[in-house]
Amino acid sequence: MTIPTGTCPFGFSAEAASSNQSSAPSVAHSKHSLGAAVPFDAPVADWVDPEQMMSDPYPTYERLRRESPVAWVPVLNRFLVTAYDLCHQIEMDQETFSADVTGSTMNRALGGKPMLRKDDPEHAIDRSAVNPVLRPKNLKETWAPVFERNARRYLEVLEGKGPDSADLNHDYAVPVASQNLMDLLGLKEVSIEQMRRWSYDFIAGTGNVLDDADIWNRCDSSQTELDTILAELIPYYAAHPDGSMTSALANSGLPHADVASNIKLTISGGMNEPQHMVTNIVWALSQEAADRRSALLEGAMWPEIFDEAVRWLSPIGMYPRETTHETILGGVRLPAGAGIGVVVGSANRDTSVFGNDAAAFNPSRPKRAHLAFGSGVHLCAGHWAAKISIGQIAVPLAYERFPDLRFDDRRDPVWDGWVFRGLTSLPVTWN
Repeated sequence: MTIPTGTCPFGFSAEAASSNQSSAPSVAHSKHSLGAAVPFDAPVADWVDPEQMMSDPYPTYERLRRESPVAWVPVLNRFLVTAYDLCHQIEMDQETFSADVTGSTMNRALGGKPMLRKDDPEHAIDRSAVNPVLRPKNLKETWAPVFERNARRYLEVLEGKGPDSADLNHDYAVPVASQNLMDLLGLKEVSIEQMRRWSYDFIAGTGNVLDDADIWNRCDSSQTELDTILAELIPYYAAHPDGSMTSALANSGLPHADVASNIKLTISGGMNEPQHMVTNIVWALSQEAADRRSALLEGAMWPEIFDEAVRWLSPIGMYPRETTHETILGGVRLPAGAGIGVVVGSANRDTSVFGNDAAAFNPSRPKRAHLAFGSGVHLCAGHWAAKISIGQIAVPLAYERFPDLRFDDRRDPVWDGWVFRGLTSLPVTWN
C-alpha cells in the first residue's frame, strides 16, 4: 500500500507503443544524445516493445538482466535498470539518483509534487505527517477492526455472486481496497466507484510515459473532481482533527497543495497495490496443487505467502529516478540528468539473489529482502497497512470463508500493465 485497474489502466497506449517499435539490431553500443546533446556510450535495447510488456513483461526483464542490466531504451527515452543490486544501489543513494525527476508524470498526474517525488529533507517533512497513522501498533489497534469489517462485508457480496460468476477483482478486491482507503483517509460522502475511477486515472497518468492525450484528459477530470472535495475537506479536518490520514496531513503545517498531492498519491497507490495483492495471492495459490495449497493454508504461512507474492508479482513494476551528476552504474556511464526506470519487477526475479527458481512462486524459499515496497528513505510508508489489511485480514478471511477458493479456469483472467501490473479480472470459484 503506497502512502504511500477500463481502458489500458496502467498508462500505455498499445497504438502508441506499436508505432515506436524498431527493427534495428537488438543490442548495440553506439553514441547517442540525451537532453542537451550530452553524449554517452551505453548498451541500446531498441528491441524492447512496451506492447508486449503490457501482456507479459517478464521475458523482456530476463533478457535485459542477461544482456544489459543498464540499457538505454529509445522507445521509453530512458535507461532501464533491471538487476537487483543496481536497483538497490540507486535506492540507497538519493544524492546521485534523485526522486525529483524532470517532467515527472506523477507530478503531472497528481497536480503537484507528492512525497515520492521529493528527496530528503523535504521528503521526510511530508512523510513525518502520516507516519503516526501508519505505525503497526496504531494500525492493529485502530484500523484492523475497520479492515475486518470491510472484508466481511464484501465477502458477502462475493458469495452472493456465486462460484460460477464471481470475479475476485471486481466483487472483492476493488471494493475492499476502496473502502479501506476511504476510511483511512477520512473521505466523506465518496463512493466506491469514485475511488476506483480516481485511482485508475491517477495510476494511468503516473504510468503515461508515452504521453497519451486521452489518459491526461481523464486524469485532469479526476483531479478537478477531487480538488473540489478537498477544498472543503482539508479546512474541515484542520478545525476538527481525528485519526485519519487527511486530518494528519491537514494539521501538519504543509501547504494546501502539498496536502492535496499527497492525498492523491495515497488514493493511487493505496488502492492499486492492495487491490492487486488480493488477486495476486489468490492467483499464486491457485497455481499450486490442491494438497500443496492446503498445506500452506493449514500452516498459516500468511506472512511468507504475502511477501513471496509481492516479490513474485510486484504491483509496482517500475519507478523513475534522475541522475544529479555524471556517474557510473553497472559499468555504464550515465550523464547528469539521465532519466532512469528502476525496474523492481525485474529485480525481484533476479536469480543471483532469489535463486534459480526466482521466476516461481515459493513461500518456502529462504527469506531475502525484496524491493516491492522500495528501500532506503523511500521505503513505502504504507507497507504495514498493506501487510495487515491484505496479508493478515482480507485474504485469510477469504480462505476462511471459502477454503478451496481458486482461479476458475473455465473463464479467462485479464492481466495488464508493466509500470504498474495486476489482474483486472480474476474469475474465481469454490465448492
